[in-house]
Amino acid sequence: MNIEKLNAMPHRRWNPLTREWVLVSPQRTERPWQGQVEKAAASAAPPYDPGCYLCPGNQRAGGVRNPDYSSTFIFTNDFAALRQDVPPAKLDEGNRGLLLSESEAGTCKVVCFSPRHDLTLSRMSVPEIEAVVGVWTQQHAELGALPDINYVQIFENRGEIMGCSNPHPHGQIWANQTVPNEPRKEQESQQVYFSKHGSCLICDYLEVERKAASRVVCENEHFAALVPFWAVWPFEILLISKKHARDFAPFNGTARTALADILKRTTTRYDNLFEVSFPYSMGFHPAPTDGDQHPEWHFHAHFYPPLLRSATVRKFMVGYEMLAAPQRDITPELAVSRLREASEVHYADRK
Repeated sequence: MNIEKLNAMPHRRWNPLTREWVLVSPQRTERPWQGQVEKAAASAAPPYDPGCYLCPGNQRAGGVRNPDYSSTFIFTNDFAALRQDVPPAKLDEGNRGLLLSESEAGTCKVVCFSPRHDLTLSRMSVPEIEAVVGVWTQQHAELGALPDINYVQIFENRGEIMGCSNPHPHGQIWANQTVPNEPRKEQESQQVYFSKHGSCLICDYLEVERKAASRVVCENEHFAALVPFWAVWPFEILLISKKHARDFAPFNGTARTALADILKRTTTRYDNLFEVSFPYSMGFHPAPTDGDQHPEWHFHAHFYPPLLRSATVRKFMVGYEMLAAPQRDITPELAVSRLREASEVHYADRK
């Protein structure tokens, strides 16, 4: 049976990175929607907002005043979820391994992508995004070199619907003492695959996807953006480096420019889907910084956008998905066709 026939019926797909199944139910795209409808996107923001905590020269909620920065700007989060001054501690209440807890040291940074309050990655130029990539690269190297940091998670929450508390273009960096759940699952899966096959899971997966050519959205010399075979979110994208690399370090010169280019192209296609500033959670998955070489690890990034049918209808993870397994209605192949149709010229620039 080929994928076209399978896409006409309920089926499930295997995610080799997390070793979990995803339920695909294409027949549910016909159901009427009477659920929650989100508010329409707010009107365009001004280039500078005097009430914004992240704009240049403004005072942040914690009382510190921002410098009058002209490019990127990074600072330690005023309300960080992690702190470095945490003493080691472990607790096993009842001594049965059922009520375990332990201290977790680390740090949290905020990265302002631009001094412009009204921009997003999709509206920034490739050189401007390349400057952000440079900050990510530097911070990953510096934080990862700290003796008590074993994972550096770089991410961006874009849009109110994703819980973003400030519309100014920014992302975050959380550096952990331990490897968090999602990268830990991917670490274990990549290690198992490497031990069994003697090759990289993501290298092999990218080769299969590029040969099939049915789920690749766009690519350049160094990176490919595709809707993964096992995608959960409606327009989920997996961004993969074509060169086997474990983190940002090898991406200098043309490769760094290429990463900025693929980020702009991907986020512009997102915005053009429904002609709205498209919300998502995006994050990079480099290898752990625990001192091991990690030959099995392949650098990649995930985009998890919630919008489903329009700018005001989103997907919710509830019910079956919380209690049983992830489920999606539109197939990854249908999603990629929609993304391919979306222009790489931003809709705001065509009006």
